[in-house]
Amino acid sequence: MLTITVRPYAGAKDLEPIANLFNLCDAADRFDNWTTVTELQEDFTEPSLDPQRDIRIWENSEGELIAFASLWISEANQDNIVDGYLWFRVHPTIRKSDRTHEAIAWAEKRLREVASSRHVQVNLRVSLRSTQQDLQAILQSCGLRCDRYFYRMARSLLLPLPQPQLPQGFTLRAVRGESEIEAWVDLFNDSFIDHWNHHPLTVERWQPELRSLHYRPELDLVAVADNGTLAAFCHCTIYPEHNQAKGRKEGWIGELGTRRGFRKRGLGRAMLLAGMHQLKAVGMDTALLGVDTTNPSGALKLYESVGFSQVLTHHIFVKTL
Repeated sequence: MLTITVRPYAGAKDLEPIANLFNLCDAADRFDNWTTVTELQEDFTEPSLDPQRDIRIWENSEGELIAFASLWISEANQDNIVDGYLWFRVHPTIRKSDRTHEAIAWAEKRLREVASSRHVQVNLRVSLRSTQQDLQAILQSCGLRCDRYFYRMARSLLLPLPQPQLPQGFTLRAVRGESEIEAWVDLFNDSFIDHWNHHPLTVERWQPELRSLHYRPELDLVAVADNGTLAAFCHCTIYPEHNQAKGRKEGWIGELGTRRGFRKRGLGRAMLLAGMHQLKAVGMDTALLGVDTTNPSGALKLYESVGFSQVLTHHIFVKTL
């Protein structure tokens, strides 16, 4: 008889099997992804994650990891709503088995605990690529519906790249590390407060990024007004192990925004170009980013205007619990 064991995360010994499962699944789906033990270790030590309650592992009778699920649980937004983003993989040979349904059921149960303890409304959210139609069908059978679309976009840095032109009265510089973290978090929140599904960023949640192995100060840029106010930002990231595994030189425009009251002056375009130039300066030949296709700020048009083009689409599914 087939015996399946479901258990919480057991620490460092689980990292390599989890990474192997991710890479196996992504290869089966022909995804250009590569997950490393280092990345997982950083993800699982994030202060907002409770490994005992927010991670589940499924093993077969031989002790082989066949499914994995984790939840990233947001802060409550201004409407007292918490989003739980389910991140899961099921071995390609058993994707249509009960394991996928079990992962979703586990996430729903965990989020109901959060709703009860925090006295908030909770949403379960899952992001899938447009090509994952088999998993989309399973999500729909479990009561989730698609409510948003995101593009991943790419732009060659080997092609001519316009120079950033900051408006008069603004200067460009790198963030001053953790000494400026509170001001940066305030800038981030004031830039995204009127965006879809914004949940406040906290110093505690952002601090691990500044301490991670892939953080590079020269890729963390801000535009400063003449009165000292941080007005806009562009935070870029490079994942060396991913690039090495894939033989690529890619960098991400991870976070880009302009504070309310400083918009419509060209700061967004200037910061985007500044970030791209920095990626090029450290040896990258391609810039990547993700964008909400219905972003009201016109981000998609901005990215297209400097040469970014769509390479894939993510569907965001939701279920209110």
